[in-house]
Amino acid sequence: MANSIVEEDLTIEGNVSSNGGGVDVKGNVVGDVSADAITVQLGGSVDGALSAKQITIEGKHNGSLSCDDLKLASSAQVQADVVARMMETESGAQVVGKVNITGAQ
Repeated sequence: MANSIVEEDLTIEGNVSSNGGGVDVKGNVVGDVSADAITVQLGGSVDGALSAKQITIEGKHNGSLSCDDLKLASSAQVQADVVARMMETESGAQVVGKVNITGAQ
């Protein structure tokens, strides 16, 4: 299934949910996002909860975050309580909040 894309010129105020697909955020979302995979692109931002199997953040996120596999790019700016099974962080990524990495199961 193709990813749903929130483009640079778009701001969504409300929750975004994708069943069986992914969500790429290039613009702004003020609300919760849930999908199989979520990518917050450089220049994109989410103010709300993120929930997915795989989350990649290159832009900004404020809220909470829950996933199996979390990747933070060097440009990531995260202010969130994080719960993930695994986390990969590039040098330069900023994370403020409680971080709980549960490990591989």
